[in-house]
Amino acid sequence: MNIHIGVLGCGWLGLPLAIHLKTLGYTVSGTTTSKEKLSLLADKGIDPYTITISERQIEGPINTFLAAVSILIINIPPGLRGKGPKESYFEKIKLLHGAINKSTVQKIIFISSTSVYGDVEGNVTEKTVPKPNTASGIQLLQCENLFRNDPSLNTTIIRFGGLIGADRHPIHQLSGRKNLEGGNAPINLIHQNDCIGIITALIENDYWNTTLNAVYPDHPTKESYYTKEALKRKLVPPAYTLATDTNYKLIETCNPFLINSYVFLTPLN
Repeated sequence: MNIHIGVLGCGWLGLPLAIHLKTLGYTVSGTTTSKEKLSLLADKGIDPYTITISERQIEGPINTFLAAVSILIINIPPGLRGKGPKESYFEKIKLLHGAINKSTVQKIIFISSTSVYGDVEGNVTEKTVPKPNTASGIQLLQCENLFRNDPSLNTTIIRFGGLIGADRHPIHQLSGRKNLEGGNAPINLIHQNDCIGIITALIENDYWNTTLNAVYPDHPTKESYYTKEALKRKLVPPAYTLATDTNYKLIETCNPFLINSYVFLTPLN
């Protein structure tokens, strides 16, 4: 299998993804912003690079990294939450885009988020016009368009729903909270295993130049789901206010690849 994959951002999702791709026989390079993490990547058989992207410059051997790979997975979260000044995520990705254009990379998987839809209500598919209302959603959509509108690149954009995994679940932040709104709203989550499975399937099927919503197909209400998950973990369930509005956002896909070619791996628990 003579395909070299680069994972730009070996964090919570990127590292297990890189490890999985390596076990399938791909040659894998991965980046981290931490020099202490280089040995971990190397121990997993991943060619490690320390690369940090800011608004004004890219620190580290980005040209060497890009020269080695034929498929690039861009998995850098916006990091725009919380207090204090934040660098522009779009300016960072625009700088990266320039470096990619100087390389031989032609295939891109850009990891985005369903936050690009903002407060759009009802059933939301890839045909729904995004209306982002947060800094991260706005800039993610700008980045999507940057790659989508570049005819020199074959870009597939994945809009993941809320990410959960064995070590990551929103119930730990919601447990015991009171007077929460939106208890009748459907959840729009996806497990880490399915994120990895979908990215892998796209690569193995050579499926490019598309956009897909990646959310687990079951959508119980927040109140029922988080109550169940709290009790399962012996936590205090969150308490929701009595909801009268039933018009909430439900993320689904009309992308034929996910409808016809992918079977979800892991239930939302």
